[in-house]
Amino acid sequence: MSNNNIVIREIKAEDNAQIESVIRAVFIEYKLPLVGTAYADSETPKMFESYSKTREAYYVVTVDGVVEGGGGLKPLNGMEDDVCEIQKMYFSSKVRGKGYGKKMFLKCLEKAKALGFKQCYLETIPELKEAIHIYETNGFKHLNAPLGETGHFNCGIWMIKDL
Repeated sequence: MSNNNIVIREIKAEDNAQIESVIRAVFIEYKLPLVGTAYADSETPKMFESYSKTREAYYVVTVDGVVEGGGGLKPLNGMEDDVCEIQKMYFSSKVRGKGYGKKMFLKCLEKAKALGFKQCYLETIPELKEAIHIYETNGFKHLNAPLGETGHFNCGIWMIKDL
């Protein structure tokens, strides 16, 4: 895998099946809960359509044209309109540990600032230690309880950052 063949770009409609497959595979690989998480979200099979409104964005990382991961943001349901949520940031084992998750994460944070958000929230699962480390080293602070109305009752880690 050469760096010349790796691209981070906005999602396209034809990426839906591939990013859904990546997201679901991560849940199976890590033996994560399948309900109350992104695995069961109705938007997971239709990511392009789910991130097509104003103040929403979803990016994918491709290797030789194949989607190997993604991450996005949108306003946090049930909160003021200046709080966004980083969502559905998952990567296949092919690109994990190579810095693409961090690049994607930073791209999402920059987009959040550009869209006028003042705070960025996220939820994750304790088993995803590599991701939590990236969040902590980039200024996210742990919360004692969830914010908003995500429906992800099986996510036990809640974090926020001022932008």
